[in-house]
Amino acid sequence: MRRLFTLEDTATQDPSVRQWFEAHHGPLGDLAEHWFGVMHQCGSDVTEVLHDDQPTACISGAAFAYVAAFTSHVNVGFFQGATLPDPAGLLQGAGNYMRHVKLRPGKQTDEAALSALIEAAYRAVKTAVAALYT
Repeated sequence: MRRLFTLEDTATQDPSVRQWFEAHHGPLGDLAEHWFGVMHQCGSDVTEVLHDDQPTACISGAAFAYVAAFTSHVNVGFFQGATLPDPAGLLQGAGNYMRHVKLRPGKQTDEAALSALIEAAYRAVKTAVAALYT
């Protein structure tokens, strides 16, 4: 795993993240909010922050995933995505580290596979954070 991408001022509930969801109402916002909620369900240690105008989920300030809404789709992105197991082939992108899953309202999503990616991203960053303190 590469060095963790860390952010400051994360909180259990960041008001700017709530404002982002309020500004992104409708099918795209609902889709983004659902998957951001799945990120929060990974553990009680998940915090959030608005980074680059994207709700971002963190553990001890280390970012593991984000959501972004565009004109016709939502990305669920992973900061360590290139290292995640992806047997369903959902991940897109060719960067050295980051990957994303593109979601469109009304199109079927492999919810189990995407949930597994989110959980794997959470576990990987949680393990890396714990290693910093041992």
